[in-house]
Amino acid sequence: MKQDCQFSKKVIFTFLLSLTIFITHNKFSQAQNTGLEKPGFSEYYGSVVDISTKKILVFADIVVKGTNISTITNSEGEFSLKIPDNITNKVVIVSYLGYESLEFLIADSEKDKIKIALEPSITQLEEVKLNVPKNAVGLVRATLKTKGDNYLNTPTLMTAFYRETIKKRRKNASLSEAVLEIYKQPYSAGRRDAIKLIKSRKNTNYSRLDTLALKLQGGPFSALYADLIKYPQYLFPDGDLNLYQFKFEKSTQIDNRRVYVVSFKQKSDVDIPLYYGKLFIDGQSFALTSAIYNLNLIDRAKATAMFVRRKPRNVDTYPIEAGYRVNYRVKDGKWHYGYSSILLTFKVNWKRKLFNSIYTLQSEMAITDWEQNTSGINRPKDALRPSIIFADEASGFSDPEFWGEFNIIEPEKSIESAIKKISKQVKRNKG
Repeated sequence: MKQDCQFSKKVIFTFLLSLTIFITHNKFSQAQNTGLEKPGFSEYYGSVVDISTKKILVFADIVVKGTNISTITNSEGEFSLKIPDNITNKVVIVSYLGYESLEFLIADSEKDKIKIALEPSITQLEEVKLNVPKNAVGLVRATLKTKGDNYLNTPTLMTAFYRETIKKRRKNASLSEAVLEIYKQPYSAGRRDAIKLIKSRKNTNYSRLDTLALKLQGGPFSALYADLIKYPQYLFPDGDLNLYQFKFEKSTQIDNRRVYVVSFKQKSDVDIPLYYGKLFIDGQSFALTSAIYNLNLIDRAKATAMFVRRKPRNVDTYPIEAGYRVNYRVKDGKWHYGYSSILLTFKVNWKRKLFNSIYTLQSEMAITDWEQNTSGINRPKDALRPSIIFADEASGFSDPEFWGEFNIIEPEKSIESAIKKISKQVKRNKG
């Protein structure tokens, strides 16, 4: 099947590689303060594991019942949650695909020792209903067709936490973070979402980057466009599902509700790099609850062309991993974008050098609060550009009070350690 090469230009998940001479900055700039902080909140720390195996549960949802306040566990199964003091009588719901949800009262919890153990769902799944499509592609078509009924269909103002990291092999080299406002448009509308920067910070260990700069083009938009219900064209170009093979896998469940699992991969006669992965679809509403997928990197030249916009002549670089994930949350029967992540790994070969370098770039974004947007503003005047390179916009790391009451994704211990180490070095240099 011959495909127009213009498709690669449509893919928004692209990365820019460029040769840069780095100058180490020892001065950390003051974080911007918009005056949005509200006094009176408490912060709680905890972890989520399997009750029997003690295996950590990554990307578990933590939601304050009756509110839109939420967060998610990190890659080590840990979370932090900031809650206004006037609602500490609320219940927190912890949920994870394939497990029974668990609820606990905030007021009865110790702030730094919340240990959540979830039980796998063992209830027998109900039989397939007659109205369920008999083939997997039919179910995916139904999911995309019913997005106006299943997802938030009014303008929404979302608060989000965003993080970008760059690792050289296993060592952290750069970290950028931000609190954002997302002007989320109705899922049935063709208008694109807008993003406004509220706060940002960054830290970079330039010695670990050599002279090669890897920068995420699009920044927060790259993570936002992983919302494939709002932006299906990035997974299914021009809405063409016929480029893929779909197949039913073994179903799972959440809260005793059947969740259909549909695997997909590009057809063998499609000669452009597309994706393979799994879609998790609610058995009652046909809403997409989450998706995990990767880019097919078999054709190295074409895959590289999708990501590498510019590179030095004496460097050969190509992607060896490109993974994506998106999770949705539901409230009052309406689903909405809750979390997404992108993980890209590149191999960089320098000519006349014996060893190559492996760089991993990851971006992730989580919705931590939201409300209906009644302002009538769909795009603020100071909205970010979709082509933004976020790491160039963020300021330096600041004091511990930087984030105020905003919820963030709890950082990995490796990231936390790297930041402390770099910060100590900066203080020594200042002294």
